[in-house]
Amino acid sequence: MKNKELRSSILLLLTAAIWGFAFVAQRIGMDYLGPFTFNAIRFALGSISLVPVIYFLGNGKKNRKQDKISRKRLIIYGMIAGSVLFTGATLQQIGLKYTTAGNAGFITSLYIVIVPILGLFLRQRSNIYIWSGAIVAAVGLYFLSITSDFTIQFGDLLQLIGAFFWASHIIVIGYFVKDANPIKLSSVQFAMCSILSLVAALFTETIEIQGIVSAAVPILYGGLMSVGIAYTLQVVAQKDAKPSHAAIALSMEAVFAAIGGIILLGESMGIRGYFGAFLMLLGMLLSQGDTIIKRSGRKTI
Repeated sequence: MKNKELRSSILLLLTAAIWGFAFVAQRIGMDYLGPFTFNAIRFALGSISLVPVIYFLGNGKKNRKQDKISRKRLIIYGMIAGSVLFTGATLQQIGLKYTTAGNAGFITSLYIVIVPILGLFLRQRSNIYIWSGAIVAAVGLYFLSITSDFTIQFGDLLQLIGAFFWASHIIVIGYFVKDANPIKLSSVQFAMCSILSLVAALFTETIEIQGIVSAAVPILYGGLMSVGIAYTLQVVAQKDAKPSHAAIALSMEAVFAAIGGIILLGESMGIRGYFGAFLMLLGMLLSQGDTIIKRSGRKTI
């Protein structure tokens, strides 16, 4: 069992690395394409890339009845989830024009803290770990993004607003997957996000073939690696991973985004920024304290 858990942890860490470096790909893509065009193509590729995953990782005969029930609502669920995804992805992509990949990675990852806080509106229980993590992460955000005159960079503000939509998206997906096959739902929602992005691009951007060709590598990475491959790795890995291990491994996405920004884009946060990033990561991990203690068999506060 330990070997399976080790393999799962490695796969989840690899998933986090792929997602983290995707921020670099998205930022480079902005040099050639508008945000809506980039997302339209990226999520179209992501949706298509999940088709073979759906085929090879089907639920099996025993769940065919559930699949029949799910098909009736799959399109509606996909449209709703895809609309929320579209909003979060749009804010993230536009925000990357005005901030670094590292900042975007850390601020986006705040969804780990925001999800349980939003859960309060759904009458879900909270605890001291969630609030402590939120406070520490908020202090980290101050050092990372708030200037000396108490203003926040525009790009970071968009990422922060987007983090609430990413958190909302997780909550929505958590509700929908009770009925729908998660991989099929993902493929539909990615298609919906692609369609909405394409419509927005047609009205606000000039779509040029040369720009698409120039951004081919970032698009392929964002569509196939970040969506298709990373999502598949996550699904496979979380079958044997402990929730606490999964949360910690996936939170490293922010760290990989910062590393990718430094190595590939020459970005730097400065001492203040790095301290803020450290506090944000600490807050994310602290917010998972309840899950970690439950898995260890101890009582929680």
